[in-house]
Amino acid sequence: MRRLAAQISDWLVESREGLLSLVAAESAPLDLRLVGRTLGHAAIVGLAAGLVGAAFFAVLEYGQWFLLEVLAGYEPLRAHGERIIGGGGGELRPWLLVLLPALGGLGCGLLSLLAPEIRGGGGNEAIAAFHLHDGKIRRRVLWLRPAATFLTLSTGGAGGREGPIMHVGGAIGSWVASLLRLGPRERRILLVAGIAAGISALFRTPLGAAILAVEVLYRDGFESDALIPAVFSSVIAYSVVISIFGESTLFAVGQSFPFYPRHLVYYAALAIVIALAAVVFLQSLDAVRRVAKRLPGPAWLRPAWGGLALGAMVTALLLLAREEGIDHGLGLLGGGYGAVQAAIDGADWLGAGWRAVVVLSLMALGKILAASITIGSGGSAGDFAPSLAIGGLLGGAFGFAAQLLFDDAQIQPAAFALVGMGAFYGGIAHAPLAALVLVCEMAGNYDLLVPLMLALGVVYVALRKRGLYSAQPATQRDSPVYQESASRSLLASATVEEAMSPAAAPAIFDRDTSAPEMIRHHGSASWQEVFPVRGEDGSFVGMVSAETVRLLASQPDVHGWTTAGDLMEPLVFVRPSDDLRTAAERLVTTRVRALPVIDASGRLVGFLDQVRIAETALGLWRPARRGERGAGAVGTREVG
Repeated sequence: MRRLAAQISDWLVESREGLLSLVAAESAPLDLRLVGRTLGHAAIVGLAAGLVGAAFFAVLEYGQWFLLEVLAGYEPLRAHGERIIGGGGGELRPWLLVLLPALGGLGCGLLSLLAPEIRGGGGNEAIAAFHLHDGKIRRRVLWLRPAATFLTLSTGGAGGREGPIMHVGGAIGSWVASLLRLGPRERRILLVAGIAAGISALFRTPLGAAILAVEVLYRDGFESDALIPAVFSSVIAYSVVISIFGESTLFAVGQSFPFYPRHLVYYAALAIVIALAAVVFLQSLDAVRRVAKRLPGPAWLRPAWGGLALGAMVTALLLLAREEGIDHGLGLLGGGYGAVQAAIDGADWLGAGWRAVVVLSLMALGKILAASITIGSGGSAGDFAPSLAIGGLLGGAFGFAAQLLFDDAQIQPAAFALVGMGAFYGGIAHAPLAALVLVCEMAGNYDLLVPLMLALGVVYVALRKRGLYSAQPATQRDSPVYQESASRSLLASATVEEAMSPAAAPAIFDRDTSAPEMIRHHGSASWQEVFPVRGEDGSFVGMVSAETVRLLASQPDVHGWTTAGDLMEPLVFVRPSDDLRTAAERLVTTRVRALPVIDASGRLVGFLDQVRIAETALGLWRPARRGERGAGAVGTREVG
């Protein structure tokens, strides 16, 4: 990965010279920084996540095929875009189907001793890493989460791949940020880009995955700064996957859905049913978690207990279904997309009339119980896929019931299945726009935009106080990443002059300062986090961050022609009389760790960094004593 990162970085540097002739000199540095520092990094994340996602999908499919189909004789339902290998054709072995999920849960539990965060769905853990850990995810998650998920799902765990791949994709973004030695802000952005790339790789929904990655972080907002990197990484990951498996949609929908305004009332009624079912699902998850905590033995043993309960329940239901002439797995194990495909297709084994309504409703109830057992007991399985499956099954049942009750041949149960699928997950995850686009991309059909908009709006409002992800803050203002300190009144009352460091002989660059000179003076002023750039008239026209100079030092092939004017970004500064709250807000909007302090006459009088602001907010700051680093008489070391 280090070699790949270096190669991409070299390509960006080589492309830079050509780009310079296409853009105005004043705007070039900002544009090139955007390409090099954001999109280049997102491309690395997208490529890595695409390859990992493709391998993850294939290994899981082969594992489920061998363990569930060949050995246990379980015949799972498959969606159109899921199967990459033929059926197993084995005879059903009930005793093995009872034990397999327990064995997988035991393996998952043992792995969780090395990283407890790999238990559960994965989506909530990725969101928590963004808000609580500055985008940091432990490197061991990169291999422990896929291994635990393989053990859980290949043995029949009732969950999806998408939640774990959100966690793994976020870990890839965090890892790439560590390799490139990026700051917290860029690390968080790459975490979001990794989430988008992971979802795109499995769902093959590049736009929906990008929107979901920035929308799922909050109940009522977006992480807008990460949208473009998320789109870019999502496209890269999607391209990797379709190059391997070919281009296809998850669901096959062989019909169009004409819009009838009179049907909107049916979709609104479906939204109410979906909202009630979502509440049941959340309560079921909570109930299983409470019961799991009281199970005998240590926490790592809980997924095994859950797997044993799941295997016994599913085996009993399958034997009952066989008496009704149904030889399929009913979508109880795994993600459940095949069950939704059956609802869309109106499969013959569902039966006609009210039998189809009953069968689909019971399948939805069974999926609620099965998913709650797997996820609630700590199995490494996502809650994303079960949410879509439950909504799709209930939507299909509602569509068949409406068709029978109102004797309307224009009512299409498949349309209600797709709308129910999007409404359930969009409402429960507080991601309505992402769910809208995801459903359209998964089905390859955009006929249902208006019904989806209506149903999502109703469910979103109905579930305002309930959600699938406990780590979601309401908005950016409520996130620890952006939330103002409890001592913001202190920041508002303190001035920059009180907290700034009056730098001793700071280095100041001219526009034509060469790369070797910048690197040399950065080495002798390592405490300085930002270097002001002076124009021909002596006024400051921009600034170069220390991080940019360090990046420049790693690219010796560009030293001969790069100057400070090429690298500088717009000047952001504070006055000595400004309050620290204003200074903190300006610092958040930049990529640097410190701001120059410039007085009314245009003279550089010092620097204000993040540490000084944080110490002031916590009441730990004391004025620097003369003789300490950064203190003393203000001087200027001009770099020509």
